[in-house]
Amino acid sequence: MNPAQAITRVLAIAIFVIANSPCAFAVDIEVPKTQGVDAAPSQIITQVGIDPQLGAMLPLDTQFVDASGANVKLRDCLNDKPVVLHLVYYQCPMLCKLSSDGLLSTLKTLSLKQGQDFSIVTLSFDAHEGPELSKNARTMAIERCGREAVETGWRFLTGDEQNIKAVTNAVGFRFAWDERTKQFAHASGIFILTPEGRLSRYLGGIEYSPRDFRLAVVEASDGKVGTLRDQVKLLCYMYDPSGGKYGFAIMSLMRIAGLTTVVGLASAIIVMVRRERRRTAGEGLATTENAATI
Repeated sequence: MNPAQAITRVLAIAIFVIANSPCAFAVDIEVPKTQGVDAAPSQIITQVGIDPQLGAMLPLDTQFVDASGANVKLRDCLNDKPVVLHLVYYQCPMLCKLSSDGLLSTLKTLSLKQGQDFSIVTLSFDAHEGPELSKNARTMAIERCGREAVETGWRFLTGDEQNIKAVTNAVGFRFAWDERTKQFAHASGIFILTPEGRLSRYLGGIEYSPRDFRLAVVEASDGKVGTLRDQVKLLCYMYDPSGGKYGFAIMSLMRIAGLTTVVGLASAIIVMVRRERRRTAGEGLATTENAATI
């Protein structure tokens, strides 16, 4: 075997190992391998995913139960600020916990104030869960974020299957019960709603970039939240709905650079024209003075 053939074989083995590693599997479908969906993956995986229905209006008259046991409508959880909708089920052994930890970590780094600039609604998509579980989740959030932040800007809800399905269908969240493992197979992400209850942005995964989170909230607020710097960032970063993230908008940068170039050239031309006019006027005045002297 010559050196070229050896290198080719090593690369092929490396690619095969990476493509079939557990990490690659988890990233592609966003379902932990421990959920045991390997018996009939095609039947489960095809029912699981997130197809964000950007611009869709959520069913605001759907009814749920909050952590105190009170009946509330979804519209009762909206106010004059953007809302972060987090779909989980409280007894999830892995993915929902990772997603919740990711959300809490992001909240710690934000200068935007929870309850003041945005609020959060955590909704269980397991119709068998009740307020006793959402109350526990609320208690944990208070321990991590503080009582004031939770009381003023975070609701924990449970509900029946009909109302849950109405909300999950509206945002494009698909999940399935795996009878073999007695767990839900589902993807993970957060949905950012406008103050009116319309789906504005979706951020996928279990970790949410503070930059992406902030830009999504600023966009959902229609400029009512954030700073001028945030508005400038929105010119430089473009939302990718397929990945649920913000990426650097090279075309926007090129447009800005092009506009700057045009403005610069126009300014240079104006300056040159004015200088030429002054020079011509000066020469004309000198000629007139010389003629008068003669």
